Amino acid sequence: MKAAIFRGPGQLAIEDVERTAPGPGEIAVTVKAAATCGTDLKSYRRGHPKLFPELPARFGHEFAGIVSEVGEGVTKFAVGQRVVAANTAPCGRCWACSLNRESLCENLEFLNGAFAEEVVIPRAIVERNTYRIPDELPFEAAAPLEPLATVVHGMDESGIKLGDTVVVHGAGPIGLMFVRLATLRGAHVVSVDQAPFRLDQALVAGAERTINIAGLDPAQVDEAIREVTPGKRGADVSIEAVGLPVVWEQAVRALRPGGTAVLFGGTPKGAPFSVDSSAMHYEEYTLKGVFHHAPKYVAIAVDLLSSGKVDGMSLISEVRPLGALVESLEDMAAGRGSKYALVP
Repeated sequence: MKAAIFRGPGQLAIEDVERTAPGPGEIAVTVKAAATCGTDLKSYRRGHPKLFPELPARFGHEFAGIVSEVGEGVTKFAVGQRVVAANTAPCGRCWACSLNRESLCENLEFLNGAFAEEVVIPRAIVERNTYRIPDELPFEAAAPLEPLATVVHGMDESGIKLGDTVVVHGAGPIGLMFVRLATLRGAHVVSVDQAPFRLDQALVAGAERTINIAGLDPAQVDEAIREVTPGKRGADVSIEAVGLPVVWEQAVRALRPGGTAVLFGGTPKGAPFSVDSSAMHYEEYTLKGVFHHAPKYVAIAVDLLSSGKVDGMSLISEVRPLGALVESLEDMAAGRGSKYALVP
């Protein structure tokens, strides 16, 4: 079968590989749509030791499809069912899991290989993070389950309340999902970005205001954001959805006294960011780092997609054939699109 094989930074290609039959507790899924994401782009560019501890490796983790074979002992799923799965499952046994911090599990079971004609879902993910999806939900719309689950986690940590002013920094797929969920919670949402087409998407997702910060210096950005908040005090909740230290700093500066910053986007390892310690102290900021998801957030994300409360298709810039994977990652890097659905 055809599958994407990653051999190192910049070395990614569709190759012919042997099909793998599912083992005990596993299921094989014929991939009907697989979605690109920012993690794919970062991995393609510089590798990812946690996702790819050994090379060469299969590539991709956002997908939906049809069960093609079930392994021994599987009773939850049957051949022919439409399913979607998250990319990991926690062990349930380590110190983090015992403290109900499953996103920090020391023994996460990973799934890779979604950019292929077929993928095998590991037993732990079959048991805890795989779901059937309704017939009316397009596979392309279901595929972004994993990033939506992480955003649900971020929302749970944010403390956003009805009527809050929420500023979302970045209007890529993650930022758009934050805009949508904050809107569903009854917040007044402001979207900040440098690309007009992304800001237009933010309005569709529910943002009441958008701010194009292209060409503005940090002081001008801060002023533009505060200008649209109540009393020009700043945001009740400020969400970073880009993954750059400079935007982390921007998100913190946008807070009102007593506000909360959700620092969501993953930055390069070892990248510092600065905070005004006086403002942090006297204005009582709360800064929260948020990583990954947990089974309870995956379940909520499946419901949001299945119910149509979040339109997964609105996150997809274009549907392309599997062979366009590298082209699609390069288009993401160049800002020509946000997320692509690849169909084997």
